[in-house]
Amino acid sequence: MPLTPGTRLGPYEITAPLGAGGMGEVYRARDARLGRDVAIKVLPASYSSDAERLRRFEQEARAAGALNHPNVLAIYDIGTHDGPPYLVTELLEGETLRERMQSGPLPLRKALDIAIQAARGVAAAHDKGIIHRDLKPANIFLTHDGRIKILDFGLAKLTQRDTSGIGETQSATRTELDSGQTEAGVVLGTAGYMSPEQVRGKPADARSDIFALGAILYEMLSGQRAFEKDSSADTMAAILKEEPPELSGEGKKIPPAAERIVRHCLEKNPSERFQSARDLAFDLESLSSASTTTASAIPAAKAPGRKWLVPAAVAAALILVGAGMWMAGRLSSAKAPPKFTRLTYQKRYPSNARFAKDGHTVVYSAQWENDPLQIYSVRMEFPQSAKVDLPSAALLDLSSSGDLELALDPVYQEVFLSGTMAQAQMTGETPRAQGKDVIAADYAPDGKTLAVARIANRKVQLEYPAGKVIYTTSGYLDYVRVSPDGKEVAFLEHPVYDDDRGWVSVVDTAGNHKQLTKEFSSAQGLAWSRTGTEIWFTAADQIDRNLYGLSLSGKLREILATPQSMRLLDIAADGRALLSSEEWRADLTGIDPATGKERQGLEWFDGSGRPDILPGGKAILFTEWGGPADLLYLVVYRKLDGSAPVALGSGSVPKFSPDQTTAAAILYTRPPQVALHPIGTGESRRLPVGEIVNLAQLAWFPDGKHLLLEGAAE
Repeated sequence: MPLTPGTRLGPYEITAPLGAGGMGEVYRARDARLGRDVAIKVLPASYSSDAERLRRFEQEARAAGALNHPNVLAIYDIGTHDGPPYLVTELLEGETLRERMQSGPLPLRKALDIAIQAARGVAAAHDKGIIHRDLKPANIFLTHDGRIKILDFGLAKLTQRDTSGIGETQSATRTELDSGQTEAGVVLGTAGYMSPEQVRGKPADARSDIFALGAILYEMLSGQRAFEKDSSADTMAAILKEEPPELSGEGKKIPPAAERIVRHCLEKNPSERFQSARDLAFDLESLSSASTTTASAIPAAKAPGRKWLVPAAVAAALILVGAGMWMAGRLSSAKAPPKFTRLTYQKRYPSNARFAKDGHTVVYSAQWENDPLQIYSVRMEFPQSAKVDLPSAALLDLSSSGDLELALDPVYQEVFLSGTMAQAQMTGETPRAQGKDVIAADYAPDGKTLAVARIANRKVQLEYPAGKVIYTTSGYLDYVRVSPDGKEVAFLEHPVYDDDRGWVSVVDTAGNHKQLTKEFSSAQGLAWSRTGTEIWFTAADQIDRNLYGLSLSGKLREILATPQSMRLLDIAADGRALLSSEEWRADLTGIDPATGKERQGLEWFDGSGRPDILPGGKAILFTEWGGPADLLYLVVYRKLDGSAPVALGSGSVPKFSPDQTTAAAILYTRPPQVALHPIGTGESRRLPVGEIVNLAQLAWFPDGKHLLLEGAAE
């Protein structure tokens, strides 16, 4: 029986009915204790004996109550009234998105604003391990002040470990219709907004919510449902087999960039959609901030940090600079800023990429999610990658005739990888092995001759053509590229084997070597400009790598600077640049020997690693290359009693002395040195290392007076 005004539910007094749906009746009520109006959802008495409905109602309270986000309905309280439970939430003034769209499609600006807020709220839920599973216009509320609220977590699936005793079952077989009625015999969700995996009755995850967001955005922009049919069965069949009509095109006001985002949300295969709601929100924000309705800038995630240590977290994406018409000279023009087109959306690491001869296809190697390193291709028109039928491998180069040079069985050597070089075709034939321990390779303009960098005799050598050694280093070199005239080879040279600090070098066919730049704290990515008059590369003085142009006389110019770290992978014949935008972070975690429990948060800034620990675990030393660290990094001392870290001075790979009073560390100077930093009062000292040019490790002898050094000499 509906509640009448004046009825009390605990401390709340019902003032008016607000509505009813499949999961209960909603009332306006007054909380006299706090002097505020609230909304109360009550599960009807006739339903309270239904264990499944009761479970779902309790789950809604528990799921939504775990969230604290401005775009998610706030839960205040839960209780019971004569048996049935009730839920107390904030009282919203406004209308649902379903009601707003009754008059037709929304303006692009408004639709993007709603989609961005919804994606942020969904991302917050996913961070808590909560999948909504029933996102639809009726569950998105628009308040009078322009804020959106996500409602009804009654179908939420908790993906984190359940500690309440109320677990998620797999027995649900209902379809919630927009009217709130329930149709038996189908899977749980809402016809028209369910993802293909939900239609098939398979488990839903975060990507299922992203599909629903795509369907909602499509409807906001077009005024039509993406998969609208005469019956729910036909609608679900369309979700599985059909694509919605195009949004953009001749005579239409929807920009192609908006359609690309919608299409990426509505991929049938979950692995081909956006992989997180945060990625979706970021791209929507980029599109929303564009000043025109043409192809919009869609940059990838921010990317602080250096890359000399295998990190705790990695995220990267391929982006194309100068989409379509942009030439190389325009990249540095203040009047015509570059445009960005994002080509990949998965998480983890793209190792290398090349433009194909047609200029519209990109072939790349990447390790996405938990998959092995694989070869993929993607077209400019639509950023959906296709896996090439080849064994696990890293891409080295792609010839003008379509020959692939691969590194099979790749092995990561701290900051670069090496493997068995092999030639293959995109058709997927068995690769033909050509040589071992290859780091980098590049075809000369003839499409046949190769320049190769490989590990040999405990050093790294450059061969051009393959087999003819023209340069050798005790460090390492990578990003080998042959000049357009075939007479010179440019590359990045790194003096320390396990660090990406370095400079640009060039060597001719006679072996004449020249260093063209200073040493950068991080140097990754290099290619010749389309004219061959410059070498373009990405490097950082301290943290984020920017794009530079370099003449053969050594004149340096900055081409592109962004608040994210970039890695140049290739330059097309028309001047477009292919970059990887990357985010890396290294954290420190330890095991407390007294309790056996994991202890997190031992790091300082965003690049903490290579620790040494005192016997008994009372303090640690570690290297910090993030935050305030400079080219020589920082040695940091931290007691594990909760006190703040202390920077002792420059250096890397620190080690405690046997008496625990001194930290010894490597200084990456030229030549290298050893730093001795007192732990406490005293002056730091520097020690020479004789003929060593590449110092990799150090250790104390038991007497505390001698050091063992591991390195390389010329």
